[in-house]
Amino acid sequence: MSNSSTEGKGRPTPSRKEAEAAARARARNAADPKARRTAQKSQRKAAMADLREGYRTADESKLPERDKGPVKRLVRDVVDSRIGFAELFAPLLVLILVTSAINPVLGQGMWLMAVVLVVCDILWIRFKVRREVRRRLPDKPLKGVSYYAIVRSLQLRILRLPKPQVKIGQQLPDVYR
Repeated sequence: MSNSSTEGKGRPTPSRKEAEAAARARARNAADPKARRTAQKSQRKAAMADLREGYRTADESKLPERDKGPVKRLVRDVVDSRIGFAELFAPLLVLILVTSAINPVLGQGMWLMAVVLVVCDILWIRFKVRREVRRRLPDKPLKGVSYYAIVRSLQLRILRLPKPQVKIGQQLPDVYR
C-alpha cells in the first residue's frame, strides 16, 4: 500500500549537530529564568503590537478569532453605518443624573424613556443585522451575530475596536464574501 499522496512536514530534517544545538539552547533557556522571562515579554509585546495594528486597520489576519470573517465584518459595518440610542446611552446618563438632582420625577421619567429607547434600538439593530446577513451572506450561520451587534452598538463609536471602517450614513459595500 503506497502512501505517495501524503506531503512532507514542510522543512528538511535537521542534522544531528543542529538538533543537539537546538536542544542545548532550549535547556539553557529553561535553566535561565531571567532570559526566559525576557523572551516571553518580547513575544507578548510583539503579539500585542500586531493586535493593536489589526484593531486600528481592521486587518483580518491580525484580528482575534472573535472578530474575523465576512459575517463579523458585515455586522461591524451595519452597526457603524448608523447612530443609535444605545450608543448615546452613556452620555445620556450624565444628563439624567443632573436632572434627577434638580427634579427627581423628571429624572425618573427620563431614565425610563432612555431604557425603553435603548431596548427598542437593540431590537431594531438585531433585526437589521440578521436581515442583512441573510440577504448578503445566505450560506453563513447566524450564530453569535445578534450578540456581537448588540455589544458593538452599546459602545461609543470612538471606543469601538476594530475601528469603524464606514462613516455614519454611508452605504455598505457589496464585497463581503
